[in-house]
Amino acid sequence: MALERTFSIIKPDATKRNLTGAIVKKFEDAGLRVVASKRIHLTKAQAGEFYKVHAERPFYDELCEFMASAPIVAQVLEGEDAIAKNREVMGATNPADAEAGTIRAEFAESVGENSVHGSDAPETAAIEIAYFFSGLELVG
Repeated sequence: MALERTFSIIKPDATKRNLTGAIVKKFEDAGLRVVASKRIHLTKAQAGEFYKVHAERPFYDELCEFMASAPIVAQVLEGEDAIAKNREVMGATNPADAEAGTIRAEFAESVGENSVHGSDAPETAAIEIAYFFSGLELVG
């Protein structure tokens, strides 16, 4: 197993319901450590730039509106196989398919408002981390 870093967002549906601490606890209980964190309110343009990979998808505009609707918590998680572990802790995108005990099974309101985002690969994690954090903000 390799020590790695991944990117995570606690989305507006979760911050509105004051679930930040409960979600971070799930990551920490799974062996992931928060090495950078910030609560910010994205503009629609910032959300659009972050999710530009989905620009041609039919849900893109709705996703950008949602991500700009309330504050998010952007964070960098570190641990053994952090990318896979983060995705395991998050659960399936559709909360109806998510395993019991995962973040999405417990907290997601729908497929679109599913409480968290996580990087899916090392390359994606590097890009997403750099979008939100400078090297000086990564405190391991």
